[in-house]
Formats: sequence, structure tokens, C-alpha cells
Amino acid sequence: MALLRGLFWLVLFLFFTFCFVVLFEYGTHDFASGFKLEFERVKTFATEAAKPTPKPKK
Repeated sequence: MALLRGLFWLVLFLFFTFCFVVLFEYGTHDFASGFKLEFERVKTFATEAAKPTPKPKK
């Protein structure tokens, strides 16, 4: 149960940190579109980071 609670707090912390960064970058007037844009950037970064590196040809 403690692991589940710790995971919940970690996810909550990451979500609010992401929201703070979006709020800092885009402000309150453009938060919704900035959230979508930054989420797409994070998703693209995660998919690119998950790809294995190609082996160099010798």
C-alpha cells in the first residue's frame, strides 16, 4: 500500500510540475493550448528516447 501511495504522490508531483512549467511559459491566457502543445512535445520526446540506437556499421 505504501508503494501505491508513493507512486500516487510521484505522479501528482509530476503533473503539477508540468502544469507549473506550462503556466510559466504560456501564462494564464494561453494555458489550454500551451498544455496541449507541451504534452505533444513530451510525448514525442518520450517516443524518440524509447527507440533503440542504431548499431554503427564497421
